[in-house]
This record gives sequence, C-alpha cells and structure tokens, in this order.
Amino acid sequence: MKKEDKSLIIENLKQTIQSYAAFYLVDVTGLDSAATSELRRKCFKSDIKMIVVKNTLLEKALDQLDTDYSALYGSLKGNTAVFFANVANAPAKLLKDAADKKLTVPGLKAAYAEESFYVGANQLDALVSIKSKKELLADVIALLQSPAKNVISALQSGANTLHGVLKTLGEREN
Repeated sequence: MKKEDKSLIIENLKQTIQSYAAFYLVDVTGLDSAATSELRRKCFKSDIKMIVVKNTLLEKALDQLDTDYSALYGSLKGNTAVFFANVANAPAKLLKDAADKKLTVPGLKAAYAEESFYVGANQLDALVSIKSKKELLADVIALLQSPAKNVISALQSGANTLHGVLKTLGEREN
C-alpha cells in the first residue's frame, strides 16, 4: 500500500471516529464470508457502521486525535472490525443478541462509549446496560410526572369524597 493511500485511510478514520459518539473494537477472527455478510446486514439495520481496518492504521488515526486512546492499543491485535454508533449501547446489544442466539459471533475486544473505555469481552454486559439519551430523557420525564400525578389523584379523590358527603347531607334534609 502506498504512503498516500495510508494517509488517506488514516484521515478518513479520524473523521469517522470524530463523527460518532461511540466505537467498538471487535474480533472478527473465524467469521466466514456468509457470517460477515449477515453481521453487516444486522449492523446496517441497527444504524451501526462497520469497518474492517488494519490495526496499525487505526492506532495512527487514534494517535492523531485529541483524546488519549492509549487504553485501547493493547486490544489492537488480530483481525479487527470497528463498529461506529451514535447510540452507545447499540453495538453491545447486537453482539449480546448474537451470543444469546448461539450464532457465530465476533468477540468484543474493547469499546469507547460515553467518554469511557471498556476493555475486554467481560465488559459486554456493562455496555448493554448503558442507557441511550432517549431512555434517560424518558426516565427523567417519568420521574417529573410522578409527583404531579399523585397530586391530581389526591385532588380528584378528595373532590369525590366531598361530593359524596354533600350529596348525603342533601338527601338527609329531605
């Protein structure tokens, strides 16, 4: 590969890394072409960008960025695919789902999500449990609505009780 081509690939990798919120380093050793094609289809459906890269080129791209990604360098061995996603837990859910179905599944090497590093396949459950921005907003809204619902419920039950008392008193006088 020519030096100009390598420089172009490194520049493209840098731009891709900067444009996504999270990325996963995945070991694709042992995946045949059919399994790789199926994995690419699942990634596309989940809005995940999958790129197979040379470890040295990825390391050079990471070196040129402002964030210190040195925690991931030990994972850059063997065949590596990078999953880019804007929802931090989407690739983890994809890998976990494939593992649960006992499919030929790539192994998680490391991940960068929510400004944190996760190194090792044992981090998959932690990555799955990361909540997306939409999920966090839904939780906050639910928490904010809960006290208002309690107040409205108390007022309505009080009004019903008061109405019942007034109705009973009105019937007694007759």
